[in-house]
Amino acid sequence: MLLLYQFFPSLKISNMLKNKRPHLIAVLQAVLVTILWSSSWVLIKIGLKDIPAITFAGIRYFLAFLCLFPFSIFSSKRINNLKRLKLRDWIRIIILGLLFITITQGTIFIGLSLLPAVIVSLLLSSTPFFVTFMGLTLLSEKPAIYQWIGLILFVCGIFIFFHPVFIPQKQIFGFLIVFIGIFANAGSSLLGRSINKEKVIQPIIVTIISMGFGSILLLLFGFSIYGLPKLSLTNWVLILWLAVINSAFAFTLWNHTLRTLSAMESSIINNTMLFQIAILAWIFFNEAMSIKEIIGMVIAGSGAIIVQVRYSNDDSK
Repeated sequence: MLLLYQFFPSLKISNMLKNKRPHLIAVLQAVLVTILWSSSWVLIKIGLKDIPAITFAGIRYFLAFLCLFPFSIFSSKRINNLKRLKLRDWIRIIILGLLFITITQGTIFIGLSLLPAVIVSLLLSSTPFFVTFMGLTLLSEKPAIYQWIGLILFVCGIFIFFHPVFIPQKQIFGFLIVFIGIFANAGSSLLGRSINKEKVIQPIIVTIISMGFGSILLLLFGFSIYGLPKLSLTNWVLILWLAVINSAFAFTLWNHTLRTLSAMESSIINNTMLFQIAILAWIFFNEAMSIKEIIGMVIAGSGAIIVQVRYSNDDSK
């Protein structure tokens, strides 16, 4: 075989390309997922004109839960995994659902109803920093030098983006809501990482249970505050697309790509959403940015990627 490759080197190149093809496909699939997730921000902004934010979030994630639920009941392995769950496991997954679905997603929807999509996206990209410092406090995880560098870059980027700092009074509540979501998102990241590191519960089981519990809470809050919404056919098409394609399908495809891509590659691809959302917001909502804001966003986004290097490497072990 070695002699064959020496006399016919093209075969060796062909074999290398063949081996790299699954990786390229996984990259393209991951990029597709981020495009779908980024487009969600546009669809949410459109839907919020007719649907209350909390109710909207609840319906979206409850329908996504219904789409994913069959994956748990039609698999004997997952049924057995469910049966082995202890009370402690149920409590932790329920808390995860409260943090990541009820609070994080609820506040994102509310934030998008009050603030430009670019600002909400940029603020949410600060989650890794809160994860870092919460890990330092709760898990005694000492940040690496490059994470401090990432933090400095992110702060500088945020300063450039918002300078001179002026927040209209009507947007102050929106900022407060989004910051609540950031803390909840950081807490859910730590809890989710802790649950998945134990490798006792299958990730899809964690997702289905947490999404089901969190979305039902959102629905209860939404219905109690706003009552039952009157949805048009357009509203239903939009919600179904968000639930089935941008949530259930995208989540399944993303997890499929994780079998091939490293955690660091996934992290970098996922962070391109910050720029995708900015472009889509400019196209659909005329949320144009100045050169200064673009530079600030690029610097902040770079800092966010650097900070996630550690957690990407930890999760890949």
